Amino acid sequence: MSEVAAMAGQAYMRQLSKHPLRTKAITSGVLAGCSDAVAQKISGVKKLQLRRLLLIMLYGFAYAGPFGHFFHKLMDKIFKGQKKGKETTAKKVIVEQLTVSPWNNMMFMMYYGLVVEGRPFGQVKSKVKKDFANIQLTAWKFWPIVSWINYEYMPLQLRVLFASSVASCWAVFLNLKAARSIAGASKNA
Repeated sequence: MSEVAAMAGQAYMRQLSKHPLRTKAITSGVLAGCSDAVAQKISGVKKLQLRRLLLIMLYGFAYAGPFGHFFHKLMDKIFKGQKKGKETTAKKVIVEQLTVSPWNNMMFMMYYGLVVEGRPFGQVKSKVKKDFANIQLTAWKFWPIVSWINYEYMPLQLRVLFASSVASCWAVFLNLKAARSIAGASKNA
């Protein structure tokens, strides 16, 4: 089994080297789909909602993977020539958390509301207005640690894979949390 895993890892690294953007896009899409499948099962869905799963995969493939690819390349250029170390890592985390984190949360909320749920723009805008601050504050309690690990320990070519993997776990956690709050609300009703 470990030989199979080693061969798969080597094949992945070859694809990442030859086709970095495509590999990161596909990886992000697959991981997003896996996390949505798990999230749907956790939330009690009897039959997998294939449309939702495919739209979440599309988001990972068309947006999250490519965005992460270009963002990390840009960060590498911005901080090129700076000494590696905790101070540079801290600067990268701060830049990411003040720019990309809010942007990505906003983009996902808009995409999910408009495309996945198919709600009108006015409803989505109201939901974003109502929930964005809380979502962003929650994200800032968790993602700076992930970003720190990513910048401090991950090579550039693996940063999107690492972030996408953690994002998949994060999505499952958020769905668990939502399922518990729905169950709690219905018990209190």
